[in-house]
Amino acid sequence: MELKKVRNVDIKELADLASEIWHEYWVCILSEAQINYMVEKFQSEKAIKNQIEHENYSYYFLVEKDKIVGYTGIAEKDDYLFLSKLYLKKEYRRMGLGKAAFDKIKALGFNKIRLTVNKQNIKAYNAYLKYGFKKIDSVVTDIGQGFVMDDYIMEHTIL
Repeated sequence: MELKKVRNVDIKELADLASEIWHEYWVCILSEAQINYMVEKFQSEKAIKNQIEHENYSYYFLVEKDKIVGYTGIAEKDDYLFLSKLYLKKEYRRMGLGKAAFDKIKALGFNKIRLTVNKQNIKAYNAYLKYGFKKIDSVVTDIGQGFVMDDYIMEHTIL
């Protein structure tokens, strides 16, 4: 597994990948309207560019055997790394690639990694527990247009 940093010229490709994955993955948890809204708000070319330029985000393609199999988005905070996104294409899930990507993220040198995970996303929640995360809180965030994100906050401490 390799993390390949997304450059400005790659942002459209990343946004297209994100839209593809989100529309496939989230249909069993979120409405189509909320998926469309969230993709536009958080994963469109404009949103990604803004996050990189103004919110201290970095995005990486997840590359396995020269193929882009997914992506991750991280943001450096004062005392932890925020793992904002970690997504794999459907055909690459359940192959250990999520764990391999997380191991690469852990190697970036932060003492703590935090993330939010949708309370209904049981598969991801259980995977994060397996990776050593602990649930530290929960939060409901109003994201506009009548939509909310109902998440657990999880943290992994690197010793």
